[in-house]
Amino acid sequence: MTSSATLGLLGTGIMGAPMAVRLARAGYTVKAWNRSRDKAAALEADGVSVCDEPAQAGRDADVVIIMLSSGQVCDDILFGDAALLDAMRAGSTLIVMSSIPVETARRQAAEAQMRGVRYLDAPVSGGEKGAIDGTLAIMAGGDKATFDDVCAVLAHLGNPVHVGPAGSGELAKLANQMIVGNTIATVAEALLLAERGGADPAKVREALLGGFADSTILRAHGQRMLDGDFQPGGPAKWQYKDTSTAVALMASMDLDLPVTRLVDALFQAMVEHGDGDLDHSGLIRELRRHNALPV
Repeated sequence: MTSSATLGLLGTGIMGAPMAVRLARAGYTVKAWNRSRDKAAALEADGVSVCDEPAQAGRDADVVIIMLSSGQVCDDILFGDAALLDAMRAGSTLIVMSSIPVETARRQAAEAQMRGVRYLDAPVSGGEKGAIDGTLAIMAGGDKATFDDVCAVLAHLGNPVHVGPAGSGELAKLANQMIVGNTIATVAEALLLAERGGADPAKVREALLGGFADSTILRAHGQRMLDGDFQPGGPAKWQYKDTSTAVALMASMDLDLPVTRLVDALFQAMVEHGDGDLDHSGLIRELRRHNALPV
C-alpha cells in the first residue's frame, strides 16, 4: 500500500497519538478521532486532520486503525450509534490494534466480512516509547493476503508479524501480557528479597544484568521500581484487564495456569487499592502492602 493511501485512526491516547504522528510523517493522509477532541487537536501541527465523529475518520479511508481502551469500547464505536463499520467502504481494511478478548476479535472479523470490509486484529507491545520510536511488536491475526497488503503501513509503527487467523493476534498479546505481568511480579519480589536481606537492591539488579535473569523488565521496570517512578507507560488497570482476560480464556479452555492466576489477583488488588492509573511496574507497591511494608 502506497503512502498516498488515506488512513483513519481512532483513539489518540498514550499509544494512538504518536502512532498517528508517525503515519502522517510517513506521507499518509491521516484522519484522527478521539472521544476527547482536545487530545487529538495537538496532532494537527503534524498534518493530522481531526474529525468530530468516528464515521468521518472511517469514510473514504483505505485503512482504519482502532487504538481504544477495551473490546466493549471498540464494539460501541464499530456497531453502536457511531456505526463506524457501516461508514467504511467495501474493500477497505479495519485494523483493531487494541487489546481485546479473542472471541471479540473473531466476532468483529465476521461482522466486517459481512460488510465487505477486511479485518485484522493486531495488538501491540512496547509501550509509549515503542509507539514514539516506531519499534512496537505487532501481532497480527487475520487473512494473510490482507496482512500482506497493509504490512507497509504497519511497518512504520514497528515489526508486524502475521501469527494466524482472526483472533490469533489477541492470543499472542495475551501471551505477551502474561510474560510481562508475571515477570514484573518476579522482579518486584526479587528486589524486595534483596532489600529485606540487607543487600543493595540497585546493586543486585546491576549484578544480574547480562546473566540468565536479565530481561527488558529487569532493566526498564526494575529501575522504575528502584526510583519509585510509576508515571504510566502501561497503566496497571490495563495490565489487569489483560491478565483477567487471559484467566477467563484459560478457564474456557480447561487450562489451569496458576502463576498467571496469582499475578492476576495481585494486579486486581493493586487496582482496588487505588493504584490502577500507575505504571504496571508499581506492582511492587502491592507486594509491599502484602508484606505490611511501607509503601
